[in-house]
Amino acid sequence: MFKILKYSFYDLMRSRWSYVYFAFYLALGFVLLFLNNDMNKAVITLLNIIIVLTPLIGTVFGVMYYYNSKEFTELLLAQPIKRSTIFMGQYLGISISLTLSLVLGLGIPFLLYGLFRSTAIFDFGLLLVVGSFLNFIFVALAFNIALSNENKIKGFGYAILLWLFLAVIYDGAFLIILVMFNEYPLDKFSLFATMFNPIDLSRILILLKLDISALLGYTGAVFKKFFGTNSGMIISFVVMTLWIILPVWRINKKLRKKDF
Repeated sequence: MFKILKYSFYDLMRSRWSYVYFAFYLALGFVLLFLNNDMNKAVITLLNIIIVLTPLIGTVFGVMYYYNSKEFTELLLAQPIKRSTIFMGQYLGISISLTLSLVLGLGIPFLLYGLFRSTAIFDFGLLLVVGSFLNFIFVALAFNIALSNENKIKGFGYAILLWLFLAVIYDGAFLIILVMFNEYPLDKFSLFATMFNPIDLSRILILLKLDISALLGYTGAVFKKFFGTNSGMIISFVVMTLWIILPVWRINKKLRKKDF
């Protein structure tokens, strides 16, 4: 699995899209810090970009890599290698390479602007951790979609639809439900509904750490009320870890039944 992981990692590192992804975050970091001397404000701005863009990139890269390396994967499957070993190696290779592009792309500008001398170091570190979680989550979801759809166009379509649903539609539908049933106690419902969306969970996790009550929103306020800041962060991390474990478990389950 380590050899396959290493091959997938180096393969993506040679891809020009990895450099484009890295260069985008590098430029974004420098521009934000040039316009904003306050690192705390830059972290808040990055939050809104990362929780939308990182899932999209992870989903598209995951689906694209699966379909583009399909012939090589079938060659590996003809060898005496376990299916789970092959796909877990590829999954980890993609996730780690995307995470490295994110961490280096944003880390370099912040380090040059004196991150270690700033009070925003822990907030920035949490932002990178959340971005890494989103990479691993959405690459796993992308592999699930690709394994379930042999048709490349359908696979890409479902991947974009998944991102669109979790990033935009879910929040809109959730808000409509809260407005329509505002006479009923919806606190517990809000907690469970938030846990079913890793993007919302990521946003709340960072805002709990930043302790910005004006930006928390209804679900964030409920999270803070029920669990408090520290407990809320721990529960958020646990749920996001489950968002990685469950899709990966489904990948392995799907592999046992799939006919290549």
